[in-house]
Amino acid sequence: MLTALSASAAAGETADRPNVIVIVSDDHGSRDAGCYGTRDVETPHLDALAASGIRFDQFYGAAPVCSPSRAGVLTGRAPLRCGVPTNAASQHDQPGGLPASEVTLAAMFKAAGYATANIGKWHLGYTRETMPNAHGFDTQFGHMGGCIDSWSQFFYWSGPNVHDLYRNGKEIYASGRFFSDMMVEEADRFLAAHRDRPFFLYFTPNMPHYPYQPDTRWLKRMSHLSYPRNLYAAFLGMMDERIGKLIQRVESLNLRNRTIVIYQSDHGHSTEERAHFGGGSAGPFRGAKFSHYEGGIRVPAILSWPGTVPAGQARGQMAWGCDWLPTLAELCRVAPPGRPLDGKSLAAVLRSAEAPSPHDALVWPGDRSAAPSWAVREGDWKLLGRPLDTSVTAAVRPEEGVRLYNLAEDIGERSDLAAAHTDIVARLQRRYEHSRAACERDTPG
Repeated sequence: MLTALSASAAAGETADRPNVIVIVSDDHGSRDAGCYGTRDVETPHLDALAASGIRFDQFYGAAPVCSPSRAGVLTGRAPLRCGVPTNAASQHDQPGGLPASEVTLAAMFKAAGYATANIGKWHLGYTRETMPNAHGFDTQFGHMGGCIDSWSQFFYWSGPNVHDLYRNGKEIYASGRFFSDMMVEEADRFLAAHRDRPFFLYFTPNMPHYPYQPDTRWLKRMSHLSYPRNLYAAFLGMMDERIGKLIQRVESLNLRNRTIVIYQSDHGHSTEERAHFGGGSAGPFRGAKFSHYEGGIRVPAILSWPGTVPAGQARGQMAWGCDWLPTLAELCRVAPPGRPLDGKSLAAVLRSAEAPSPHDALVWPGDRSAAPSWAVREGDWKLLGRPLDTSVTAAVRPEEGVRLYNLAEDIGERSDLAAAHTDIVARLQRRYEHSRAACERDTPG
Protein backbone atom coordinates (compact mmCIF):
# COMPACT_ATOMS: atom_id res chain seq x y z
CA MET A 1 0.00 0.00 0.00
CA LEU A 2 2.86 2.39 0.81
CA THR A 3 4.33 1.81 -2.65
CA ALA A 4 0.97 2.48 -4.29
CA LEU A 5 0.42 5.68 -2.32
CA SER A 6 3.89 6.94 -3.08
CA ALA A 7 3.41 6.32 -6.79
CA SER A 8 -0.11 7.74 -7.04
CA ALA A 9 -0.69 11.13 -8.58
CA ALA A 10 -2.76 13.63 -6.67
CA ALA A 11 -6.22 13.45 -8.20
CA GLY A 12 -7.87 16.19 -6.18
CA GLU A 13 -9.46 13.67 -3.85
CA THR A 14 -9.04 14.65 -0.22
CA ALA A 15 -11.19 12.25 1.77
CA ASP A 16 -9.01 9.18 1.20
CA ARG A 17 -5.77 10.90 2.17
CA PRO A 18 -4.23 10.02 5.53
CA ASN A 19 -4.36 12.27 8.56
CA VAL A 20 -1.03 13.48 9.93
CA ILE A 21 0.12 14.16 13.49
CA VAL A 22 3.65 15.52 13.95
CA ILE A 23 4.80 15.56 17.58
CA VAL A 24 7.92 17.59 18.38
CA SER A 25 9.04 17.36 21.99
CA ASP A 26 11.37 19.74 23.76
CA ASP A 27 14.90 18.93 25.01
CA HIS A 28 14.34 15.14 24.95
CA GLY A 29 17.72 13.43 25.28
CA SER A 30 19.16 11.47 22.36
CA ARG A 31 18.54 8.02 23.80
CA ASP A 32 16.10 8.68 26.65
CA ALA A 33 13.35 6.18 25.80
CA GLY A 34 12.84 2.50 26.40
CA CYS A 35 12.72 1.81 22.67
CA TYR A 36 16.27 3.21 22.44
CA GLY A 37 17.54 0.96 25.21
CA THR A 38 17.40 3.30 28.20
CA ARG A 39 16.09 1.46 31.26
CA ASP A 40 15.81 4.11 34.00
CA VAL A 41 13.04 6.12 32.28
CA GLU A 42 9.45 5.06 31.63
CA THR A 43 8.16 5.76 28.11
CA PRO A 44 5.64 2.99 27.38
CA HIS A 45 3.62 5.05 24.92
CA LEU A 46 6.62 6.11 22.86
CA ASP A 47 7.78 2.50 22.98
CA ALA A 48 4.37 1.36 21.72
CA LEU A 49 4.55 3.94 18.94
CA ALA A 50 7.92 2.52 17.88
CA ALA A 51 6.54 -1.03 18.09
CA SER A 52 3.75 -0.04 15.70
CA GLY A 53 6.09 1.61 13.22
CA ILE A 54 9.69 2.47 12.45
CA ARG A 55 12.33 3.79 14.83
CA PHE A 56 15.16 5.83 13.31
CA ASP A 57 18.58 5.24 14.83
CA GLN A 58 20.57 7.90 12.95
CA PHE A 59 18.10 10.77 12.91
CA TYR A 60 19.13 14.38 13.47
CA GLY A 61 17.50 17.65 14.39
CA ALA A 62 17.99 20.46 11.91
CA ALA A 63 19.80 22.43 14.63
CA PRO A 64 20.95 21.94 18.24
CA VAL A 65 18.54 24.59 19.55
CA CYS A 66 14.74 25.02 19.54
CA SER A 67 13.58 27.55 16.93
CA PRO A 68 15.91 26.57 14.07
CA SER A 69 15.17 22.87 14.54
CA ARG A 70 11.41 23.50 14.48
CA ALA A 71 11.73 25.71 11.43
CA GLY A 72 13.49 22.83 9.66
CA VAL A 73 10.62 20.45 10.48
CA LEU A 74 7.94 22.86 9.29
CA THR A 75 9.61 24.08 6.08
CA GLY A 76 11.86 21.20 4.94
CA ARG A 77 14.63 23.77 4.65
CA ALA A 78 17.85 24.27 6.60
CA PRO A 79 17.36 26.91 9.29
CA LEU A 80 19.81 29.34 7.70
CA ARG A 81 17.98 29.01 4.37
CA CYS A 82 14.49 29.54 5.82
CA GLY A 83 15.48 32.58 7.86
CA VAL A 84 15.57 31.10 11.39
CA PRO A 85 19.28 30.49 12.10
CA THR A 86 18.91 31.19 15.85
CA ASN A 87 16.20 31.19 18.49
CA ALA A 88 13.20 33.43 17.81
CA ALA A 89 11.82 36.05 20.18
CA SER A 90 10.18 35.07 23.47
CA GLN A 91 8.57 38.44 24.19
CA HIS A 92 5.39 39.83 22.60
CA ASP A 93 5.91 42.03 19.50
CA GLN A 94 9.67 41.50 19.47
CA PRO A 95 11.06 41.02 15.94
CA GLY A 96 12.46 37.73 14.71
CA GLY A 97 10.74 34.56 13.62
CA LEU A 98 9.75 32.45 10.63
CA PRO A 99 9.39 34.83 7.66
CA ALA A 100 5.93 35.17 6.12
CA SER A 101 7.33 34.06 2.76
CA GLU A 102 8.15 30.55 4.05
CA VAL A 103 5.75 27.69 3.22
CA THR A 104 5.09 25.41 6.19
CA LEU A 105 3.69 21.91 6.49
CA ALA A 106 0.45 23.54 7.63
CA ALA A 107 0.24 25.75 4.54
CA MET A 108 1.03 22.77 2.31
CA PHE A 109 -1.70 20.64 3.88
CA LYS A 110 -4.22 23.48 4.03
CA ALA A 111 -3.81 24.02 0.28
CA ALA A 112 -4.64 20.33 -0.16
CA GLY A 113 -7.89 20.63 1.80
CA TYR A 114 -6.69 19.54 5.25
CA ALA A 115 -7.81 21.05 8.56
CA THR A 116 -4.69 22.27 10.38
CA ALA A 117 -3.83 22.93 14.02
CA ASN A 118 -0.82 23.84 16.17
CA ILE A 119 -1.26 22.87 19.80
CA GLY A 120 1.65 23.55 22.14
CA LYS A 121 4.90 25.45 21.87
CA TRP A 122 5.50 27.66 18.82
CA HIS A 123 8.77 29.64 19.37
CA LEU A 124 8.90 30.80 15.75
CA GLY A 125 7.80 34.38 16.18
CA TYR A 126 5.77 36.62 18.45
CA THR A 127 4.21 39.05 15.99
CA ARG A 128 0.97 38.76 14.02
CA GLU A 129 2.98 38.05 10.84
CA THR A 130 4.99 35.23 12.40
CA MET A 131 2.49 33.47 14.70
CA PRO A 132 0.86 30.15 13.69
CA ASN A 133 -2.37 31.51 12.17
CA ALA A 134 -0.26 33.44 9.66
CA HIS A 135 1.57 30.25 8.66
CA GLY A 136 -1.30 28.03 7.54
CA PHE A 137 -2.78 26.92 10.86
CA ASP A 138 -6.56 27.15 11.12
CA THR A 139 -6.39 26.53 14.86
CA GLN A 140 -3.75 27.52 17.42
CA PHE A 141 -3.46 26.96 21.15
CA GLY A 142 -0.30 27.37 23.18
CA HIS A 143 2.63 29.61 23.98
CA MET A 144 4.71 31.68 21.58
CA GLY A 145 8.01 31.86 23.47
CA GLY A 146 10.70 29.39 24.37
CA CYS A 147 9.20 28.03 27.59
CA ILE A 148 6.56 28.69 30.22
CA ASP A 149 5.67 27.69 33.73
CA SER A 150 3.22 24.84 33.12
CA TRP A 151 0.85 25.99 35.89
CA SER A 152 0.83 29.79 35.55
CA GLN A 153 1.72 30.04 31.82
CA PHE A 154 4.19 32.81 32.57
CA PHE A 155 7.59 33.26 30.94
CA TYR A 156 10.25 34.38 33.40
CA TRP A 157 13.76 34.34 31.96
CA SER A 158 14.06 38.05 32.62
CA GLY A 159 11.75 40.31 34.58
CA PRO A 160 9.09 41.38 34.68
CA ASN A 161 7.33 38.03 34.23
CA VAL A 162 5.42 37.79 30.94
CA HIS A 163 2.18 35.87 30.50
CA ASP A 164 2.24 33.63 27.39
CA LEU A 165 -0.88 31.63 26.47
CA TYR A 166 -2.82 32.19 23.25
CA ARG A 167 -5.72 30.75 21.31
CA ASN A 168 -5.81 31.79 17.66
CA GLY A 169 -3.56 34.74 18.36
CA LYS A 170 -5.60 36.11 21.26
CA GLU A 171 -4.28 36.03 24.81
CA ILE A 172 -6.21 33.79 27.21
CA TYR A 173 -5.75 32.92 30.89
CA ALA A 174 -5.86 29.52 32.60
CA SER A 175 -3.81 29.88 35.77
CA GLY A 176 -3.80 26.70 37.84
CA ARG A 177 -4.37 24.40 34.84
CA PHE A 178 -1.47 22.12 33.79
CA PHE A 179 -0.49 23.15 30.27
CA SER A 180 0.01 19.70 28.75
CA ASP A 181 -3.37 18.56 30.05
CA MET A 182 -4.95 21.53 28.30
CA MET A 183 -3.06 20.54 25.15
CA VAL A 184 -4.65 17.09 25.20
CA GLU A 185 -8.11 18.62 25.73
CA GLU A 186 -7.60 20.98 22.79
CA ALA A 187 -6.42 18.08 20.64
CA ASP A 188 -9.52 16.06 21.64
CA ARG A 189 -11.77 18.83 20.37
CA PHE A 190 -9.82 19.27 17.14
CA LEU A 191 -9.78 15.55 16.35
CA ALA A 192 -13.49 15.12 17.09
CA ALA A 193 -14.41 18.14 14.97
CA HIS A 194 -12.41 16.92 11.97
CA ARG A 195 -12.78 13.16 12.17
CA ASP A 196 -14.52 13.06 8.78
CA ARG A 197 -11.92 15.02 6.80
CA PRO A 198 -8.13 14.84 6.66
CA PHE A 199 -6.32 16.83 9.31
CA PHE A 200 -2.78 17.91 10.12
CA LEU A 201 -1.96 18.35 13.82
CA TYR A 202 1.37 19.83 14.90
CA PHE A 203 1.46 18.80 18.58
CA THR A 204 4.39 20.34 20.48
CA PRO A 205 4.60 19.73 24.25
CA ASN A 206 6.88 21.94 26.35
CA MET A 207 8.35 18.81 27.97
CA PRO A 208 10.80 17.68 29.21
CA HIS A 209 12.11 21.25 28.81
CA TYR A 210 12.69 23.17 32.03
CA PRO A 211 11.17 24.19 34.35
CA TYR A 212 10.92 20.56 35.47
CA GLN A 213 7.47 20.40 37.12
CA PRO A 214 6.57 16.75 37.70
CA ASP A 215 3.66 15.95 39.99
CA THR A 216 3.96 14.09 43.30
CA ARG A 217 3.00 10.75 41.77
CA TRP A 218 5.81 10.89 39.22
CA LEU A 219 8.33 12.26 41.72
CA LYS A 220 7.67 9.23 43.92
CA ARG A 221 7.88 6.94 40.90
CA MET A 222 11.36 8.26 40.04
CA SER A 223 12.58 8.74 43.62
CA HIS A 224 15.15 5.95 43.22
CA LEU A 225 17.07 8.06 40.72
CA SER A 226 19.66 10.63 41.71
CA TYR A 227 19.14 14.38 41.32
CA PRO A 228 18.56 15.88 38.75
CA ARG A 229 17.88 12.69 36.75
CA ASN A 230 14.83 12.07 38.95
CA LEU A 231 13.24 15.41 38.00
CA TYR A 232 13.88 15.01 34.29
CA ALA A 233 12.74 11.37 34.18
CA ALA A 234 9.54 12.22 36.06
CA PHE A 235 8.73 15.08 33.68
CA LEU A 236 9.54 12.89 30.67
CA GLY A 237 7.19 10.21 32.02
CA MET A 238 4.43 12.79 32.35
CA MET A 239 4.96 13.83 28.73
CA ASP A 240 4.79 10.21 27.59
CA GLU A 241 1.45 9.84 29.40
CA ARG A 242 0.00 12.84 27.54
CA ILE A 243 1.21 11.50 24.20
CA GLY A 244 -0.44 8.20 25.11
CA LYS A 245 -3.74 9.99 25.74
CA LEU A 246 -3.49 11.69 22.35
CA ILE A 247 -2.93 8.38 20.54
CA GLN A 248 -5.73 6.72 22.52
CA ARG A 249 -8.08 9.47 21.38
CA VAL A 250 -7.15 8.82 17.75
CA GLU A 251 -7.83 5.12 18.31
CA SER A 252 -11.19 5.79 19.99
CA LEU A 253 -12.29 7.70 16.88
CA ASN A 254 -11.31 4.69 14.71
CA LEU A 255 -8.74 6.83 12.92
CA ARG A 256 -5.48 5.10 13.85
CA ASN A 257 -4.96 3.19 10.58
CA ARG A 258 -5.76 6.36 8.66
CA THR A 259 -3.30 8.50 10.63
CA ILE A 260 0.45 8.92 10.19
CA VAL A 261 2.07 9.75 13.54
CA ILE A 262 5.58 11.18 13.64
CA TYR A 263 7.58 11.84 16.80
CA GLN A 264 10.92 13.55 17.24
CA SER A 265 12.72 15.72 19.76
CA ASP A 266 13.87 19.11 18.57
CA HIS A 267 17.44 18.43 19.79
CA GLY A 268 19.33 16.88 22.69
CA HIS A 269 18.82 17.37 26.42
CA SER A 270 19.70 20.59 28.22
CA THR A 271 22.60 21.16 30.59
CA GLU A 272 21.57 24.75 31.30
CA GLU A 273 21.40 26.07 34.85
CA ARG A 274 17.60 26.25 34.60
CA ALA A 275 17.65 22.51 33.81
CA HIS A 276 19.61 21.85 37.01
CA PHE A 277 22.68 21.44 34.75
CA GLY A 278 21.28 18.22 33.30
CA GLY A 279 19.00 15.31 34.02
CA GLY A 280 18.73 14.07 30.45
CA SER A 281 21.13 11.67 28.76
CA ALA A 282 22.80 11.41 25.39
CA GLY A 283 23.77 7.79 26.00
CA PRO A 284 27.12 7.09 24.31
CA PHE A 285 27.21 10.45 22.55
CA ARG A 286 29.16 13.57 23.38
CA GLY A 287 27.43 16.92 23.70
CA ALA A 288 23.94 18.21 24.50
CA LYS A 289 21.67 21.09 23.50
CA PHE A 290 23.52 23.92 21.66
CA SER A 291 26.22 21.50 20.48
CA HIS A 292 26.82 19.97 17.03
CA TYR A 293 28.38 16.95 18.70
CA GLU A 294 26.06 13.94 18.37
CA GLY A 295 24.40 14.46 21.75
CA GLY A 296 23.16 17.87 20.66
CA ILE A 297 21.68 16.94 17.28
CA ARG A 298 21.01 13.17 17.18
CA VAL A 299 17.44 12.73 18.40
CA PRO A 300 14.80 10.04 18.96
CA ALA A 301 12.50 9.80 15.93
CA ILE A 302 9.60 7.48 15.07
CA LEU A 303 7.09 7.16 12.23
CA SER A 304 4.01 4.98 12.70
CA TRP A 305 1.21 4.23 10.23
CA PRO A 306 -0.38 0.86 11.13
CA GLY A 307 -1.31 -1.31 8.20
CA THR A 308 0.83 0.67 5.78
CA VAL A 309 4.31 1.19 7.23
CA PRO A 310 6.12 -1.90 8.59
CA ALA A 311 5.79 -2.37 12.35
CA GLY A 312 8.50 -2.91 14.94
CA GLN A 313 11.40 -2.14 12.64
CA ALA A 314 14.45 0.12 12.89
CA ARG A 315 16.23 2.12 10.24
CA GLY A 316 19.90 3.08 10.39
CA GLN A 317 19.89 5.40 7.39
CA MET A 318 20.98 8.97 8.00
CA ALA A 319 18.03 11.38 8.05
CA TRP A 320 16.98 14.67 9.66
CA GLY A 321 13.99 16.81 10.60
CA CYS A 322 13.87 18.59 7.23
CA ASP A 323 12.93 15.25 5.63
CA TRP A 324 9.42 15.10 7.09
CA LEU A 325 7.93 17.67 4.71
CA PRO A 326 8.92 15.94 1.44
CA THR A 327 8.17 12.53 2.98
CA LEU A 328 4.65 13.56 3.97
CA ALA A 329 4.05 15.28 0.65
CA GLU A 330 4.80 11.98 -1.09
CA LEU A 331 2.85 9.74 1.30
CA CYS A 332 -0.21 12.01 1.34
CA ARG A 333 -0.07 12.83 -2.36
CA VAL A 334 0.00 16.59 -1.88
CA ALA A 335 2.09 19.11 -3.78
CA PRO A 336 5.28 20.18 -1.96
CA PRO A 337 6.33 23.84 -1.92
CA GLY A 338 7.90 24.95 -5.17
CA ARG A 339 11.21 26.08 -3.71
CA PRO A 340 14.60 24.56 -2.85
CA LEU A 341 14.33 22.02 -0.03
CA ASP A 342 17.10 20.56 2.09
CA GLY A 343 14.96 17.62 3.12
CA LYS A 344 14.42 14.52 1.00
CA SER A 345 11.63 11.95 1.02
CA LEU A 346 12.17 8.93 3.26
CA ALA A 347 9.44 6.87 1.54
CA ALA A 348 11.95 4.40 0.09
CA VAL A 349 13.63 4.04 3.50
CA LEU A 350 10.25 3.33 5.08
CA ARG A 351 9.67 0.55 2.59
CA SER A 352 13.04 -1.13 2.98
CA ALA A 353 15.86 -1.27 5.50
CA GLU A 354 18.15 -1.89 2.52
CA ALA A 355 17.34 1.39 0.77
CA PRO A 356 20.17 3.92 0.89
CA SER A 357 19.82 7.16 2.77
CA PRO A 358 18.53 9.86 0.43
CA HIS A 359 21.43 12.01 1.65
CA ASP A 360 25.05 11.54 0.70
CA ALA A 361 25.77 14.19 3.33
CA LEU A 362 24.05 16.41 5.88
CA VAL A 363 25.26 19.95 6.56
CA TRP A 364 24.48 22.16 9.56
CA PRO A 365 25.68 25.56 8.27
CA GLY A 366 25.27 27.36 11.60
CA ASP A 367 23.92 30.83 12.29
CA ARG A 368 24.67 34.20 10.67
CA SER A 369 27.52 35.12 13.01
CA ALA A 370 30.95 35.79 11.59
CA ALA A 371 32.38 32.65 13.18
CA PRO A 372 29.55 30.10 13.57
CA SER A 373 29.70 26.58 14.91
CA TRP A 374 28.86 24.11 12.13
CA ALA A 375 29.04 20.45 11.16
CA VAL A 376 29.06 18.10 8.16
CA ARG A 377 28.19 14.38 8.22
CA GLU A 378 29.24 12.30 5.19
CA GLY A 379 29.07 8.52 5.57
CA ASP A 380 31.03 7.63 8.70
CA TRP A 381 32.91 10.91 8.67
CA LYS A 382 31.90 13.99 10.60
CA LEU A 383 33.64 17.36 10.55
CA LEU A 384 32.89 20.06 13.10
CA GLY A 385 33.90 23.71 12.86
CA ARG A 386 34.38 25.65 16.09
CA PRO A 387 32.70 22.85 18.08
CA LEU A 388 30.91 23.47 21.36
CA ASP A 389 30.86 20.67 23.95
CA THR A 390 27.90 21.16 26.29
CA SER A 391 28.05 17.69 27.86
CA VAL A 392 28.48 19.03 31.39
CA THR A 393 27.22 22.61 31.21
CA ALA A 394 25.90 24.88 28.48
CA ALA A 395 28.05 27.74 29.78
CA VAL A 396 31.15 26.97 27.71
CA ARG A 397 32.89 28.62 24.77
CA PRO A 398 33.40 27.02 21.33
CA GLU A 399 36.81 25.64 20.48
CA GLU A 400 38.65 27.16 17.54
CA GLY A 401 39.44 25.23 14.36
CA VAL A 402 37.98 21.98 13.08
CA ARG A 403 37.64 18.44 14.45
CA LEU A 404 37.23 15.26 12.37
CA TYR A 405 35.73 12.02 13.67
CA ASN A 406 34.97 8.58 12.27
CA LEU A 407 31.63 7.72 13.86
CA ALA A 408 31.85 4.03 12.93
CA GLU A 409 34.94 3.71 15.12
CA ASP A 410 34.40 6.55 17.58
CA ILE A 411 30.72 7.21 18.32
CA GLY A 412 31.71 9.31 21.32
CA GLU A 413 33.71 11.74 19.14
CA ARG A 414 36.83 11.62 21.26
CA SER A 415 39.66 10.97 18.77
CA ASP A 416 40.24 13.93 16.47
CA LEU A 417 41.59 12.66 13.11
CA ALA A 418 41.84 16.01 11.33
CA ALA A 419 45.64 16.05 11.19
CA ALA A 420 45.78 12.52 9.76
CA HIS A 421 43.14 13.07 7.05
CA THR A 422 43.63 16.54 5.66
CA ASP A 423 42.08 15.48 2.34
CA ILE A 424 38.80 14.51 4.04
CA VAL A 425 38.85 17.73 6.07
CA ALA A 426 39.26 19.76 2.88
CA ARG A 427 36.42 17.90 1.11
CA LEU A 428 33.96 18.26 3.96
CA GLN A 429 34.91 21.87 4.50
CA ARG A 430 34.10 22.57 0.84
CA ARG A 431 30.70 20.93 1.39
CA TYR A 432 30.07 23.25 4.34
CA GLU A 433 31.14 26.35 2.43
CA HIS A 434 29.00 25.42 -0.60
CA SER A 435 25.95 24.73 1.58
CA ARG A 436 26.35 27.93 3.57
CA ALA A 437 26.70 30.03 0.43
CA ALA A 438 23.61 28.40 -1.12
CA CYS A 439 21.55 29.01 2.05
CA GLU A 440 22.65 32.64 2.26
CA ARG A 441 21.72 33.23 -1.39
CA ASP A 442 18.25 31.77 -0.85
CA THR A 443 17.43 33.02 2.64
CA PRO A 444 14.40 35.34 2.94
CA GLY A 445 15.16 39.05 2.98
